[in-house]
Amino acid sequence: MVSFSDVQSAYVDFPTQVQSLMLSTVTPEGQPQASYTPFVMGRDRTFYIFVSGLSSHTQNLQKTSQAGILLIEDEAQAQQIFARRRLMYDCDVTLIERHDPQWANLADQFKRRFGNLIDMLRQLPDFQIFQLAPSGGRFVVGFGAAYEVNPDNLEQLMPTEN
Repeated sequence: MVSFSDVQSAYVDFPTQVQSLMLSTVTPEGQPQASYTPFVMGRDRTFYIFVSGLSSHTQNLQKTSQAGILLIEDEAQAQQIFARRRLMYDCDVTLIERHDPQWANLADQFKRRFGNLIDMLRQLPDFQIFQLAPSGGRFVVGFGAAYEVNPDNLEQLMPTEN
């Protein structure tokens, strides 16, 4: 049995093990849509995505300002396909405007993480940066091993009653 302390450490480290997140949005008509996008992570477990305004998920984010995200263990590294490690968050979404100084700093973070392609994307006027701020979530490490994220301190987990 894994200790809660070990699970807590795994939770804190988990986002560094993946470069992209699965993105769940909803159309204005209420239809769910799934997508994915690379991300950078900021303080307080806030995620930032750099996405094209031409994509349906970007349009959904602009209209609803909410998203669900999923970070999931690579299938090739999973001990059991039915019990892949995963981290889910419900997020409030905010557009970072290009004139905001934070936009350039975030674009620089994307370049450091993903390379020179970002220089080209920065020049495309439809590309936008969104902040995804978790309001709660869940970290699953295996069968019967799920932990709620403390909504008052996103760095901390709480044991889940099964």
